[in-house]
Amino acid sequence: MIQTVVKYGIDLTRTSNAWNNFELLGKEAIELKKLGMDTVMNLIYAISPRHTDEYYAQKARDAASCKPYRICFKDVGGMLTPERTRTLVRLIKQNIGEIPLEFHAHCNNGLAPFNLLEAVKEGVRIVHTAIPPLANGSSQPSVFNVASNLRALGYKPLVNTDVLLAVRDHFSRIAKEQGLPVGAPREYDQAWYGHQVPGGMISNLRHQLKVMGKEEKFEEVLEEISQVRAELGYPIMVTPFAQFVGSQAAINVMVGERYKEATDQVIQYALGLWGKEGSDAMDAAVKAKILDRGRAREIEKTVYPEPSLGEVRKQYGGAHLSDEELLLRFYAGPEFVDALKKAPPRKEYLDARKPLVRLVEELGKKKLGHVYIRKGEFSLTIQKDS
Repeated sequence: MIQTVVKYGIDLTRTSNAWNNFELLGKEAIELKKLGMDTVMNLIYAISPRHTDEYYAQKARDAASCKPYRICFKDVGGMLTPERTRTLVRLIKQNIGEIPLEFHAHCNNGLAPFNLLEAVKEGVRIVHTAIPPLANGSSQPSVFNVASNLRALGYKPLVNTDVLLAVRDHFSRIAKEQGLPVGAPREYDQAWYGHQVPGGMISNLRHQLKVMGKEEKFEEVLEEISQVRAELGYPIMVTPFAQFVGSQAAINVMVGERYKEATDQVIQYALGLWGKEGSDAMDAAVKAKILDRGRAREIEKTVYPEPSLGEVRKQYGGAHLSDEELLLRFYAGPEFVDALKKAPPRKEYLDARKPLVRLVEELGKKKLGHVYIRKGEFSLTIQKDS
């Protein structure tokens, strides 16, 4: 995959480990560099008794020892507060030397726009934003809001927001035409600090409970998520651990007995297959209950295949596949690639850059009795016959 994207000129990647394990990420960065790819290493924020200032100081040093292109302090759950942002950004910068620090935060709890400004005040010079209507919500803060606020504080952001107005207008128009949701600022929610479920996952959880006719269990599942996370040793609520915790919590609530049933992923977690850190930090009684079942003994004996590239290519279509199609089929699934090939031409959206003839054609499809177009000395009037 890396060889293929480097061939197309993509030479920078961002890499995370759900345990902030920089020993593993450092080895990856060395291999990536050999293939022509620089690495930004994510240092992920979480809240728990284990995620202390000392934890982040050490993890910052661990990340810096890998000598990455940059380090990114990442608040996936949108749980930082301005005060905590100031403290940790200052602490991380003190422990990474001259390596540039980026800041990335989601707006799940409404505080990311404020936290971003605090990060800049502490010396961060690379921040992540999004363009409306795809900003805010559970996404990143709006680039227009961030740039405006930074200018008000006396900074000079190196981004030309004027050229982004057309992008904002284009996608806003599409969202309106298609009835798609538009990102909006969120209100602060103190309960978020209990369950810490990422924004995209929480909407999926609510939908799945609704499909099962159990939507009234939503708040109970959120409370159970907080308990399960503690018993699993406080994993950071990012993929895949957020899904492990959420699924197990939902099962506990639905079954009515905690850990009577356990997902294969949670059994694997207890066995240490998703990192010894999680297995070692688990509540001993919960770990014993999860592993005291036949399925756990089956999984413990499982030998996972390590197919060669040739075998994978054969599985997904044979030697005639290009590298690009092989990767698409492997990551997205063959059925989605086949659907993509059979899909109709992409929809064209009308805008002011289209030729006049095309504009007239599109206007003709609408139920209009009179159209008047004027630009400079040119004018055109179109009217239906009575």
